[in-house]
Amino acid sequence: MKILFNLFFVTVFSNFYTPVNSGATILDSTNIDETLANNELVLINFYADWCRFSNMLSPIWDEAANKISEAFPKPGKVVVGKVDCDSQANLGTRFHITKYPTLKYVRNGIVAKKEYRGSRTAEAFLKFAEDQLIDPVKEYTDLQVLTKLEDAKRYLIGYFDTKESKEYEHFRRVASNLKDDCEFHAGFGEVTAQMHPADQSIIAFRPNKAHSSEDDESFKGDLKNYDEFSIWAVDKCTPLVRSITFENAEELTEEGLPFLILFHDPEDHKSIKQYTDIIQTNLLSEKQNVNFLTADGVKFAHPLHHLGKSKEDLPLIAIDSFRHMYLFPKYEDIFVDGKIKQFLQELYSGKLHREFHYGPDTTSTENSTDQKVPQKKGSNKEGTPPPSQFQHLGPSKNRYTLLRDEF
Repeated sequence: MKILFNLFFVTVFSNFYTPVNSGATILDSTNIDETLANNELVLINFYADWCRFSNMLSPIWDEAANKISEAFPKPGKVVVGKVDCDSQANLGTRFHITKYPTLKYVRNGIVAKKEYRGSRTAEAFLKFAEDQLIDPVKEYTDLQVLTKLEDAKRYLIGYFDTKESKEYEHFRRVASNLKDDCEFHAGFGEVTAQMHPADQSIIAFRPNKAHSSEDDESFKGDLKNYDEFSIWAVDKCTPLVRSITFENAEELTEEGLPFLILFHDPEDHKSIKQYTDIIQTNLLSEKQNVNFLTADGVKFAHPLHHLGKSKEDLPLIAIDSFRHMYLFPKYEDIFVDGKIKQFLQELYSGKLHREFHYGPDTTSTENSTDQKVPQKKGSNKEGTPPPSQFQHLGPSKNRYTLLRDEF
């Protein structure tokens, strides 16, 4: 009788018992810093209970947490966490949360510049975690490999004595954080002996030769100082001019800076290089005020249509202020000293917007940029810049609850 009772108790208990550690880890101000510091990868869902998109995601996120913990059971590898931004408002502020749910990830204690914006399924979250944990460093065993690298990418190339060195440990940590921006290659021992002095590792930066005139550069600081090397690597791997695609448009739009966009033919690399060189030479001081972008004029034919332009008019340059689009009148004028900077200054001063509403300033000089847009079938009336097209590529109200709607 006692045995039957025990069996009955175990059966009932197992049916109703739910492990307290199942699902995502609850993160708050008491445990988040320790969690970020002690794990290679942390995925975080910033949510609010009153947000319907957060509620839709909640069971999926917990399911993903279970799958990921099964796939990576070793402590210190991956944690899937969640932050209730109503009860932890300070964390919402600290991580710059402007919409729910926001999915961020942290690698080696450093918050990634990008958010997770992919499919919201447990399987997709697991795949994302697996991809993030792939070794970002490609080992070469022959120096000839380095002569065949693509010109259209940015590289950090390491020449090391051994994998066990502090220098390589720092190289690999930086690679984990910047693998979306640079490609990392490393060689060791006899393979690289001729490339560096004994007992001194070397890191070389190779720029995107197809789209930039930047020179190769080696790191001159102390590789045993992680912060010093990381700051240098971030500077080299973060391009001043980025390419906008339908995949990254939401992320770029959410940064909130106006776009200065070169629309180009997909086969035209010359104009990209010209544009990039002009930006690097004359507009470095503007990088806090505007996003410098290039766009495939075939894929982004719709904005061109609203500007009264087509593929035959490429290359061309325009500003998208998230209110209106303003066409730079003549592409060749980028080579006129100060002309493109004047175009930006007219945006900042409100002159472009003012002329949109009231017509050209009567006091404008002949050097002023003229905002008349040639009329084509389907475009807006002549002389009026069209409304912003890229504002529509920002975070969708069908996917997020926006805390501020500035698009």
